[in-house]
Amino acid sequence: MGDTDNGLTGREIGDLLARLRMQDPTPGATKRIRLTEAFVLAQNRFGNPKRIITFIVAAMEPVQYRGQPDLFTLRQDRLNEHLAFVGLRVNDKGIVVRGAKAQTLDEASRVATSIRDELLRRKTHPEVLRYCSVEVLKKAHFHACLEAVKSIFERLRKTTGAQGDGAALVDAALALGKTGVPVLAINELGTQTERDEQTGVANLIKGLGGLYRNPTAHDPRLNRSMNDDELLEVLTLVSMVHRRLDCARITDGGL
Repeated sequence: MGDTDNGLTGREIGDLLARLRMQDPTPGATKRIRLTEAFVLAQNRFGNPKRIITFIVAAMEPVQYRGQPDLFTLRQDRLNEHLAFVGLRVNDKGIVVRGAKAQTLDEASRVATSIRDELLRRKTHPEVLRYCSVEVLKKAHFHACLEAVKSIFERLRKTTGAQGDGAALVDAALALGKTGVPVLAINELGTQTERDEQTGVANLIKGLGGLYRNPTAHDPRLNRSMNDDELLEVLTLVSMVHRRLDCARITDGGL
């Protein structure tokens, strides 16, 4: 709550303390010290942490984040990493509830880890994060998947100058074609194995488009369901494709 960059502002802290009728003994101190002093005072005065929990719930009211859902998720994750040590967590409604109790730092991290944090832990390719980080933070799996897969097609267009979309675009950029020389080569194409690898990557991109992008782009959102595990798997696969494209080169047969 007192983080320098993403925590509450000094004014927000003051307003919340006043609203909850909690004493504010050090209003001129840094945010962290100010909150610490206010919480310690409340704990000592009432002999229980209820006022502190009430403060967290008030600070995490979802309605306050209607224009910044990513900030809600960020604060939720950071709070949960600390609350895990006492068997509590902030749920998606902003309410403090009982949860898994952590005994170690690793356990606390696993309890609190969001999809975004897991993607960073996996060192997901920057292109994936650039295209879908907002959707991931909003927990909009539907659109996160759509944007991630679209990032591959957009990269092919920018890299090769080819137009179009979907399978036709993949063929224009990566297919060996009649000449055996694609516009964009992911390896040296010197052996049959390397040529098969080239075709495999092209087919993988087509598969991602057919399996996720096309249905996602055309079906109503309510008809699509995707859990956290599937989203992570899709984004990791898209990340792998981008890493293969990092090593790609425009050939003499380029557009």
